[in-house]
Amino acid sequence: MSTLPVPSHPNLVATLIDELAQAAMVGTKELQARYRRSRRPAHVPCRQPGKTTPMWNNLVENLRIELAQRGTQARLARYMGLPRQRIHDFLKSNSRMPDAETTLRLFHWLLERRSGRDPSL
Repeated sequence: MSTLPVPSHPNLVATLIDELAQAAMVGTKELQARYRRSRRPAHVPCRQPGKTTPMWNNLVENLRIELAQRGTQARLARYMGLPRQRIHDFLKSNSRMPDAETTLRLFHWLLERRSGRDPSL
């Protein structure tokens, strides 16, 4: 059985251990950074209003009928806690889709208006 030669300078061993520890730390940090980058979710495009969203289109048509009266869109925006421009983006310019909670609140507002109550007053 062979034995490893023991260096004659103990400082050399300590220096070698320090260098190996530093290299291990750098390698670990690089691996952690690479792991974090690989775990980021891929960009998933948001669904845009159009031909592929018939239920949304139907809701928009019904909302537009209720929003025909002057000032109603501003009241709806106040009720929703959104800027008027966001309501315009949802219903007129078709440049945005609301999230699920906002869609449900729009639907609730529409149902209340159809039943004769206006929750935005």
